[in-house]
Amino acid sequence: MSLCLAGTSFGRQVTSEAGRARSPISQQLLPHPLLPELETLASTTAAENGFELCCVQVLAHLIPMTIQVQIRQLGGGDVCLDDCARFTSPMDEALEASQLFTEAYVLEISSPGIGDQLHSDQDFLTFRGFPVEISFRNNGSELSQAGLLHERSNEHVHINIKGRIQQIPRKAVTCVRLTSPTA
Repeated sequence: MSLCLAGTSFGRQVTSEAGRARSPISQQLLPHPLLPELETLASTTAAENGFELCCVQVLAHLIPMTIQVQIRQLGGGDVCLDDCARFTSPMDEALEASQLFTEAYVLEISSPGIGDQLHSDQDFLTFRGFPVEISFRNNGSELSQAGLLHERSNEHVHINIKGRIQQIPRKAVTCVRLTSPTA
């Protein structure tokens, strides 16, 4: 279950939700041009507040735009609703000070929960052969590739795409997420 705290910038309406169902993000969304700067800002802000950044997404197709930031404890521990609430103000202040976004946005802070992202070596061993979507960067573009998880080595994440093994450099991978077999 993901824990979520959402705040709306330019009005500071803050609502909290626990266990909110998330719809899968379209595989064909283009990356927001400010994503690298946003990731740097979120990573720095998270570290300053005792957290580690897991994932950042900008959903520019929503009105208002939504900025999703997933965090976990620096030691890898679980994040609770109070942690999300505590991180919302520093992240919102950092976003406002950076002036990266000039239009209204919704800021969502959440934990990765027990959800669909793979992080540890044990995750990659446990879910070998399962359908995954790998998000990665290639020449400045944010791309994704779906297939069956084959393995993760020190250098690459290997996935099986229609019987062919594709290697994606591990340092280019931004997210490995379990998907449903029909997705």
